[in-house]
Amino acid sequence: MSKPSVLVNFLQALLAIVLGNVAYFVLAPSLPPAARHHPFQPDLGLAVDFWFCLVAYGLIRTARRWR
Repeated sequence: MSKPSVLVNFLQALLAIVLGNVAYFVLAPSLPPAARHHPFQPDLGLAVDFWFCLVAYGLIRTARRWR
């Protein structure tokens, strides 16, 4: 694997984390109480936040393939 592709993958992952967390925190007030994350506790909200990041990563990868 070349350095440019590693950098591209890293930037895609970083962007997915940022976009996923922004989407989660914007929508958090409208989520059911069980799906809200409580700091310093593993809970369902953490899994929901991870899911948002995973969806963002999938959308980024799909958009790059369409180019």
